[in-house]
Amino acid sequence: MGKLVDDFSFGLFFWQMLIFVGLIFLLRAFAWKPILNAVNEREEGIRNALLSAENARKEMQNLQADNERTLQQARAERDAMIKEAREMKDKMIADSKNEAQAAGLKMIEQAKAAIESEKNAAMAELKAKVSSLSLEIAEKLLQDELSNKEAQTKLVEKMLGDAKLN
Repeated sequence: MGKLVDDFSFGLFFWQMLIFVGLIFLLRAFAWKPILNAVNEREEGIRNALLSAENARKEMQNLQADNERTLQQARAERDAMIKEAREMKDKMIADSKNEAQAAGLKMIEQAKAAIESEKNAAMAELKAKVSSLSLEIAEKLLQDELSNKEAQTKLVEKMLGDAKLN
């Protein structure tokens, strides 16, 4: 072991140190800066990529929220349209029922009026026939009763008696 200590040369150590320090300065000037710059650029790129990914995620959340709002609005509009259509249908049905009922009542009134006029016409015709028949019967009775002179006298006296009472 003693031989290792004897072989140590301060001059060689100095030159090795000088070369080592020079090599460190050269590496620092030409290799470490570009390596550190590359590492920093890569770190910055990764940071930017993470920020972009976070922004994209937030934007996707916003888009999903917007889509949900749009979907809810579309559902609300659809429900409103369906409600309005139902109301229109109900109104149309009610209007149709009212119109049909009014038309039915009008037809009933017209039928009643027609029946009443037919009834009146039939009554007038019946009255005319009854009075015509009554006149014929009275005429035949009077002809039979007035065929002899004695019956004529009795009839005139009876009529005079009835006229005095009234």
